[in-house]
Amino acid sequence: MAGAWAEAVSACLDRLAYERRYSAHTLSAYRRDLEGLARFADGQQCAAPSDLTVELARRYVASLCRAGQGGRTVARALSAARTLYRELGLRANPFRGVKAPRAPRSLPHDLNVDTLQGLLAAPPADDLEVRDLAIAELLYGAGLRLSELLGLRLTDLDFAQGLVRVTGKGRRQRLVPMGRAAHAALKAWLPLRPGGDPLGAVFPGASGRPLGARAVQKRLARLGRRRGLDVPLHPHMLRHSFASHVLQSSQDLRAVQELLGHAHLSTTQIYTHLDYQQLARVYDAAHPRARKRTR
Repeated sequence: MAGAWAEAVSACLDRLAYERRYSAHTLSAYRRDLEGLARFADGQQCAAPSDLTVELARRYVASLCRAGQGGRTVARALSAARTLYRELGLRANPFRGVKAPRAPRSLPHDLNVDTLQGLLAAPPADDLEVRDLAIAELLYGAGLRLSELLGLRLTDLDFAQGLVRVTGKGRRQRLVPMGRAAHAALKAWLPLRPGGDPLGAVFPGASGRPLGARAVQKRLARLGRRRGLDVPLHPHMLRHSFASHVLQSSQDLRAVQELLGHAHLSTTQIYTHLDYQQLARVYDAAHPRARKRTR
C-alpha cells in the first residue's frame, strides 16, 4: 500500500485514535479493512480515494462476498470504508448507498442462574483468582463489555452508591449498578492490586499496566475450566447472561438497553429471543400436549 491510499488510511486511523478515541481492537480491525480496500483499489488502477466510484465500491463488496466473508465482516468493512471518507472530509462517499448482505442474527450463549451461582461462589485459590472473580463478578453484575472493563479506573468506582461509571462505544458514558457481589469482590481485590497509582486501572497486571483483552480472556477460560464449566467461559458470555437474566426478571427492554449501553433498541431486542426460547422450553416440558409420546 503506497501513495494517496496509504496517506489517507494513515490519516484516518490517526484521527480515530487521537480524536475519536476508538479502542485498540476497533483500530486494528479498521486497519485491516482499510488496507484491504486499498489493495482492491490498487488492483482496479484506482490511485486515490477520490477516484473510487460507486461501481467500484459495489465491486469491492462483491469481492468480499466471493472470498467467503460473512455478512458481519462485510458490514464492518463497509463501516470502515464510510468512516475513511467521512474523516477525510470528502463530499462524495461512494459507499453511502452500498449495503452488506444480511447477516443471520445468532443468539448469544448465556449461562443459567444456578450455573453462574456455582461458578462464582467457590472461594478463590490464590490472589490471581481473587482478581479473576472480581472481573467475572463485574462483567456479570454490571453487564460490561470487555473493552469497558479494561478501561475502568479507580475513580470510576463509587462504592458509596454502588455504581460504576462506564465509558462505552463512541465515548458515551453511563452509570450502572455494580451489584453487591461485585462490590464485595472488588473490595477483596483492591488491597491486592499491584501498583500504588490512585488514578490507575482497576485491573492492572503485575507490571502495573492495564491488563490486555487476551489476558482476561485466557484467565476467564481457565476459571471456567477449574470450576467444572462444560463450555468455555468468555467475557461476552457473562454480559449476555446479565442481559438475559435482567430481561427475564424485569421484562423492561428499555432499561436493559440503558444498562448495556446500546445505542439502538434493535440491538437489545436479540435478548427477547432468548426469553422466548426459555418460554418454549418451559412449555415443552410442562404442557401435556407439547410432550412427545413415548412407546
